[in-house]
Amino acid sequence: MLKRMVLVIVAFGCAATAMAQDAALGADEARHLLGRTGFAASNSDIRAFATLSRAEAADRLVKSAAASTIAITSPPAWVNDKPIAPAARQAMSQEERQAEQRRNNEHALELREWWFREFLTTQSPLAEKMTLFWHNHFATSQQKVRFTPLMYRQNVLLRRNALGNFGTLLREMARDPAMLIYLDGANSRKEQPNENFAREVMELFTLGEGNYSERDIKEVARAFTGWSIDRESGEFMFRRGIHDYGSKTLFGKTGNFDGDQVIDVLLARPEAGQFITRKLWKEFISSTPDEHEVLKLATGFRESGYNIVKLMRAVLTSDAFYAPQNRAALIKSPVEFVVGTMKTFDIETTNLRPFVIASALLGQNVFAPPNVKGWPGGAAWINSATLLGRKQLIDRLFKNEDRMDVAMRSVDAMAAANGDVAPPGRDARMQRQMERQMGGIRWNLDGWAKAFVGPERDGSVATGIAEMTRVVLPTAPMRSVSSVGNAAEVARQLVADPAYQLK
Repeated sequence: MLKRMVLVIVAFGCAATAMAQDAALGADEARHLLGRTGFAASNSDIRAFATLSRAEAADRLVKSAAASTIAITSPPAWVNDKPIAPAARQAMSQEERQAEQRRNNEHALELREWWFREFLTTQSPLAEKMTLFWHNHFATSQQKVRFTPLMYRQNVLLRRNALGNFGTLLREMARDPAMLIYLDGANSRKEQPNENFAREVMELFTLGEGNYSERDIKEVARAFTGWSIDRESGEFMFRRGIHDYGSKTLFGKTGNFDGDQVIDVLLARPEAGQFITRKLWKEFISSTPDEHEVLKLATGFRESGYNIVKLMRAVLTSDAFYAPQNRAALIKSPVEFVVGTMKTFDIETTNLRPFVIASALLGQNVFAPPNVKGWPGGAAWINSATLLGRKQLIDRLFKNEDRMDVAMRSVDAMAAANGDVAPPGRDARMQRQMERQMGGIRWNLDGWAKAFVGPERDGSVATGIAEMTRVVLPTAPMRSVSSVGNAAEVARQLVADPAYQLK
């Protein structure tokens, strides 16, 4: 009798899950999906996705992302530059070296602006979110790499493989010149193997801490000797003369392993699929993974040959993804906060530099993660300084939405209070003022709000405010919102609500 009851309960649970999978999402679930997989959820997109089932919605998103392997924003003109040859660099005067450093610093800012433009204009926000996810997973900083074109090329690599095959992505990253410089692999030779990449490829890229030994690190380091860079072109080069061809023992297996064979060994271990799945769970579902569900997802991921599309489809159709306790349970990263604000409220500007700087001051300076572990994310995004910084930026934008210079002064003030980013100088500020006169910002909060509550819109004011709330917040406001006054004032109350920090 008890066994029959258990079978009935299990069958009922399976039927309920199947019904949830097949049913239309509805507006709230559509908003949740779009908020997690993109930077903002427009009212039109919410309505379109509300009619889809979980599977249909996930398929639409992942197929679009998998096809978006090339950025639509034209890159800066210098991305194909070749590095300065060592002999030419040695012959430089002190003034020439300083000028080259200033040029490279300017390129670094231009590269950040380029990526922010892609965040704002991409046809597949999920593709950019995944590119950003892998940028943090394979953390590499321009501050050490220095030659900015290599950072651009790594970004191209990440986007090309963002929803492809993880094994392919891992192999390409092991050969990536920016990564070889960042983890000191370019000069690793059989006489003196460098262990940095060997350690990180296991601890941070595939297996996780505690799933390898110090002996494994030494053997992996030997396998990757000779993986280097052509100093003239900046491209990957295998230097046979400094590679260790000797026998190596890794995880109890002995052979004449090279780097590719090491990657084969790592991908064959179940911890690899679990490690990647767990990180994606924290990025898209919740900060506390359900280990039983992670194991199921990871098993499917590994059996698929590490197909990222299949894993993401499983993640985005899972009950855990849509569970009520996991909605509005993650904190927006600074990029999500800044870019999401611009996209949600149709803030347009030809000068993205203040927003790039704002994201950096709030804790996420793209192309410059804090260390090899990347940004920790989660609750670490919020502290007294960054929370105040978020509030200042919102206050300036929403109280003076027609005046870019006020927002710029807010960014300057934030910069002055932060030791990591120096406040812009007078010349730079004057340059930005000229740029504002040439293009500036197009920002009309009143016009945006009237699309929800205005004379040309059908429906009640209450319905319009409910739709506006759904677009702006991932959940119900934590503070009461007064509808007294104009629609723009309602929007100002919504962005001031603590729920606006969540996704």
